Amino acid sequence: MAREFVAVAASLLLASSVSAQSANSNTRPRASDLGLKVGILPTGPLNAITDVAGVEVGHTTIISGDNVRTGVTAVLPHSGNLYRDKVPGAIFVGNGFGKLTGSTQVNEMGEIETPIVLTNTASVPRVADAVMTYILTLPGNENVLSVNPVIGETNDGYLNDIRGRHITPDDVFAAIKKAKTGPVEEGNVGAGTGTVAFGWKGGIGTSSRKLPQNFGGYTVGVLVQTNFGGVLSIAGAPVGQELGRYYLHNELQEGSRKDKADGSCMIVIATDAPIDPRNLRRFAARAWLGMARTGSAASNGSGDYAIAFSTAPQLRNHTSEKPPTRHAELLTNDAISPLFLAVIEATEEAIYNSIFRATTMSGNGHTVEGLPIDKTIEILKEHRSIK
Repeated sequence: MAREFVAVAASLLLASSVSAQSANSNTRPRASDLGLKVGILPTGPLNAITDVAGVEVGHTTIISGDNVRTGVTAVLPHSGNLYRDKVPGAIFVGNGFGKLTGSTQVNEMGEIETPIVLTNTASVPRVADAVMTYILTLPGNENVLSVNPVIGETNDGYLNDIRGRHITPDDVFAAIKKAKTGPVEEGNVGAGTGTVAFGWKGGIGTSSRKLPQNFGGYTVGVLVQTNFGGVLSIAGAPVGQELGRYYLHNELQEGSRKDKADGSCMIVIATDAPIDPRNLRRFAARAWLGMARTGSAASNGSGDYAIAFSTAPQLRNHTSEKPPTRHAELLTNDAISPLFLAVIEATEEAIYNSIFRATTMSGNGHTVEGLPIDKTIEILKEHRSIK
């Protein structure tokens, strides 16, 4: 009887859930819609990476026939010419089994000069070429001879015909052109269309945190592309174990060896705090702690990367002006700890949102189920993770 009551309550909750982020055809809830509070810091108004002023996100979702389930997600630090107004950036490698293009130059020069674009593993070269074309054809870039595209990926080959490399330059241009501020679509969209997380359908997720004014009032926003395995834990509740789907389940229960928890997670982090590249790398490293809280197994075959940038206008490198020195106010080492906590909490919640919002998908001869919301609510209540 109690289980029936919980199921009914869950249905009513889903029907009545309203949030700025859920303003599309996807009726599945976000973590906050369920009353799940991750951490101690407040979120921004949208609880999205776009709470950082000026940041834009665009998706191209490609679903075709029985076996094409892939896409492109573009994150723009600002709407101007990124090559002419580069933003400070850094990349942290949690586990390097991946194909992240552009990382060495970002970490060497401390700058990001293109949209950050996420896609599938086999499409990275084509997407990088398209991003180069986009930058080279922007007005004002007629004499540009070198471009460093930043392209991340996860392997969606279980649900998608990844060998077919179905993404075209027009798909990349469309994602960049459609990038906008405001609510961000989550779940089976863009680069998250064909991904899998913790044995359930993964996808795109986002979240944000806002520091109190006595810590500067800065905003931190995170967007993730989840495609990795482990033992799913939500706000401390052992959801994966209680649902009977987790890393090493088969080995421990049946003696077989099937689940390697392989896959990847791309984490894009934006902030308006004035942080230089050295501290942005330290900042990006904390995203790994947020990912760990969700139960990641950090397997050998997982490519886990965090890309961080600051939108603080005074830190941009205006390539049309080349003075030998420049002066800008920066946060000190001692002032950055609250931002570390913000990125940990926002990463954790963004991962939850990517799974909560993703729906069951079939493709390439396989079916991956969406996380069962009613059963998950029941587990979260039993463990007092939600009321």
